This record gives sequence, C-alpha cells and structure tokens, in this order.
Amino acid sequence: MNVPGLPADIRARPLDPSGDFPALAAFMADVNIADGYTQVLTPEEVAIEWRRTPGFEPTRDALVLEDAAGIAAAVNVDAQVRDDKVVHWIEGWVRQDRRRKGIGRALLAWAEGHSANRVRRGESPAPTHFQVVGFGVLESNPAAMAFAAATDYSPLRYGFEMRRPLDAPIPDHELPPGIELRPVREADHRKIWEADVEAFRDHFEPRVRDDGDFEATFAFPDLDTSLWRVAWDGDEVVGSVMNAIFPEENARNGFRMGWLEHVSVRAPWRGRGVAKALIVESMRALRERGMEIAALGVDADNPTGALGLYEGLGFRPHQKWISHRKPLEVAAELQESMR
Repeated sequence: MNVPGLPADIRARPLDPSGDFPALAAFMADVNIADGYTQVLTPEEVAIEWRRTPGFEPTRDALVLEDAAGIAAAVNVDAQVRDDKVVHWIEGWVRQDRRRKGIGRALLAWAEGHSANRVRRGESPAPTHFQVVGFGVLESNPAAMAFAAATDYSPLRYGFEMRRPLDAPIPDHELPPGIELRPVREADHRKIWEADVEAFRDHFEPRVRDDGDFEATFAFPDLDTSLWRVAWDGDEVVGSVMNAIFPEENARNGFRMGWLEHVSVRAPWRGRGVAKALIVESMRALRERGMEIAALGVDADNPTGALGLYEGLGFRPHQKWISHRKPLEVAAELQESMR
C-alpha cells in the first residue's frame, strides 16, 4: 500500500485480523509504556477493541507498518457518531527508534485523506452529519505535544486519569434509603448496560452505542462482574461502577491497580450521594482483591461535577489527556450541506 512520505525501508499494509493481533498487542504495549502511558492490552482485548463496527472496518481503516525489525508503526481511524456530528478518531503508534523521520506526519495525512474519501463514497456511518477529525495526546509526552502543536488541529477538551492509594482510609457513605446494592446476574446484563448508556447521554458528545457494543462489553476475557457495584431502586438500575482489574497491565507496569470504569448514575437519582456510595464500595472491593491503587478517567468539564467528587474522595490527577480537533476537509459544497 502506498503511503506518501514514509521512509524507503518501511512497508505499509492493511491490518490482518487473522494473524496480527499478538504482535500488534506487544508492539502497542511497548510503545505505550515507553511513553509513560500504562495501558497494556492482550491480543484478545485488541481484537475486541479493533472489531468491526458501523464506523470501523479493520481491514479498511487500519494500517500496520513494518521494517526489518518488525512492526514500526500502526494507525487506525474509527468514525464515531457523536451528537450531530461524526468524529473520525485517529490513533497512532510509532516505535521510538523510528521517530523524527516523518512517519507520524505521513500517517496523519493518510488518515485524513482516507476519512475524506470515505465520506465522499458515503461510507461514513452518518454521511449527512457534519464531519470532523481528531486525535488525543498525553500532556506528559513532550514528543506527542510537539507533534500536535505542529499540526493545524486545535485543542478541544481535556481529561484526567486520576489515581488514589488504597492504603489511605476509605470513608463510609451509605446509599439513600430504598436504594440497595445487588450482585450482578447475567439476566440483568442488558438492563445494567442500558442504564449506563442512558446515564452518559447528557455528557459531552456521547458516542452512540449499539448491540455490538453490548456484546463487546461482556466479551473481555478478564471481565469479572463480581467486582461491579450496581445500585437498584426496586426494578430500576440507578447507577453502577464497572470495576476492572487488568492482570497483564499490572504485571508489565509493576503495580497492583484496579479501575473504576463507567461511573454512572441516571439523572433522576443524581444529587443524592449514590455515586459517592458506589465509589466507596468500589474502592473497598478493589482493596479486598489485593489492589494498591484505584484509578479512573474523567472529563475535566464533566457536567455532573465528577471531578470534584473524585477529588473529595482522595483521587488526584495523574495524567492529562488533550483532545485535538478540526473539520474534515472534504469538498466545500459537501461539508456545507452537513452543517
């Protein structure tokens, strides 16, 4: 595959889902850790994250770049319907010894052109919506920050990874009267998931989630719903925290960390201390499993005041993510019709 601007010794090709995920997972983990980003995905997790969706076809929308030493870089572009627009979200990795050779710029240009061509061909999941393109960088990574600054993208949104030591005292906080915690049953998976989707609809640009996302949620090999904390009011799911422990990530990074994922409370039950009670119980559950650190992600401008809640419970920002965005360059008359 021809990608202009690449060094002569690098070959670009489409992703091969039948055989690439083991090497790709190892490559991504190495790059992430070297850049100070602790995420480590197993091959099975990469296969789920890079699965076919309405806005992402693995063999069409992802590239693997190779040199004599193996995978030198990788990129994917996922077109996600968010509110009244489509965000063509770019993720890219470049091996440390191949940086400063124009690979990142070449992949960004490929991703932009690829996305524009998809829109022109009507392959966007919502082709009549306004189309934008974006990527995220870690503030603590100087190379990534310099790369972003050299583009024509603008910073749009900030988010934090927050952490809290679990050897610090965990406060008591009861659920409101009439609301109770219940163990997760398989029969309740759909109701819990749908409540989480509903709770995030009033957040910034919530991604449209479908049945494929429901299936993916419960397909991860290290999923342990006994760690989840779900609050009920009669037959209604009030809110939940989908806690998770990632053994491979912990082993590679040398820590014992658990994640509070998808902290959500449905709107009718907000402002009554439900989220605080769920977080407290989540921290206890992770500590009982031998974790030493609790972590979570939060939008800096979360409309429910989540950042202040987390800080009040002892979480502190560990890393800052910056999302960058610009309109996708397609024919002017086509873009104007999408506004």
